[in-house]
Amino acid sequence: MSQWLDAIKWTDDGLVPAIAQDYQSGRILMMAWMNKESLALTVQEQRAIYWSRSRGKLWRKGEESGHVQKLHELRLDCDADVIILMVEQLGGIACHTGRHSCFYRVLDQQQQWQVVEPVIKAPEHIYSNQPSVGESNDN
Repeated sequence: MSQWLDAIKWTDDGLVPAIAQDYQSGRILMMAWMNKESLALTVQEQRAIYWSRSRGKLWRKGEESGHVQKLHELRLDCDADVIILMVEQLGGIACHTGRHSCFYRVLDQQQQWQVVEPVIKAPEHIYSNQPSVGESNDN
C-alpha cells in the first residue's frame, strides 16, 4: 500500500466514511464505507469501489445496477477521517431506491420527513435480487 493511505485516520474496524459527490453539480449522492483495499482499488481503477458492511466484501458501485461512479477527484478532510469522491454518476442513479441521490427526504415544518425526489427507475427494474423492506443493500 502507499503512504497516502497511511495518512488517513481509519476507524477501529479499518474503515473510513466516503461521501460520493457529483463532480459537476456538487450534489451529495450517497455515503458508504471504504477500507484500504477498496480505496486503493478506487484510485487504481478510477471508479468507486466501497466496502459493503452488510455483505462483508468489496462492492464495486454499479456491479449489479450498471450505475457506475467514475472517479474525477479524491479529497481528504482536515481531520483526515472522511473521504470525498468527486464522481460522474453514470446512468444518473446513485441510490438503490432508483433515485439520483440517497438524500431524497427533507424535514418539513411539522418535523416530518417528506420525499422530495422522484424515483427515476423502479428498483425491481434495476436489481434482480432486491432485499426485503428494511434490509440494506448498501446502495
